[in-house]
Amino acid sequence: MIRLSVNINKFATLRNSRGGNNPDVVKAAVDAQRFGADGITVHPRPDERHIRYQDVFDIKKIIRTEFNIEGNCQEQKFIDLVLSAKPDQVTLVPDALNQITSNHGWDTIRHSDYLKGIIPVFKKAGIRVSIFVDPVIAMINGAAETGTDRIELYTEAYSKIFHQDKEEAVRPYINAAVRAKELGMGINAGHDLDLDNLKYFAEHVNGLDEVSIGHALISDAIYLGYENAIQLYKRQLNNY
Repeated sequence: MIRLSVNINKFATLRNSRGGNNPDVVKAAVDAQRFGADGITVHPRPDERHIRYQDVFDIKKIIRTEFNIEGNCQEQKFIDLVLSAKPDQVTLVPDALNQITSNHGWDTIRHSDYLKGIIPVFKKAGIRVSIFVDPVIAMINGAAETGTDRIELYTEAYSKIFHQDKEEAVRPYINAAVRAKELGMGINAGHDLDLDNLKYFAEHVNGLDEVSIGHALISDAIYLGYENAIQLYKRQLNNY
């Protein structure tokens, strides 16, 4: 069974646009869990423009499902947050400061020494580690050398050409997943997966453990309802 982790950043973006606590980000996490999500993902950034650091602690206190914190581990503030909150999983993303959204995976060869140093910091605290990578075999091989538990395949490239050529779009991810499994790593995926392209991806990329979806799911929830959107996404993952 492929797990669906719902990224609730967009609830925080909407809340912060007006101040106050509407919508309530903690309630969004609890409701996602109640509606069938297998996990909750948040991606706090140093300027707290959406998820605030306090949100992380408030969510951790109350949810029962798996908790995943994404972020730039080159920020000491992020490292301290994760070690204090102790989520089930941390996903390390090579974001630049003030980046709007993640747009590439780690160069696991160039940054090998850094990743080999930082990953044990989280693993020692009992936190599973996943690192964001592009579907390039050299990067998958490099990821295995870092000691990470999982990789998260960055799927924007897949989504961009999905409607023009499905087979070409998914091929690098099929190959990357095969190699990751050969090397003993778990496989997550995320970025621009939606109700149009998710089912095909799940059908063809063997060994997927989890997908993390936020923007598309929350956008669909505006029209379809939050509970219904979560259930529709889960069906794309496990109804084939």
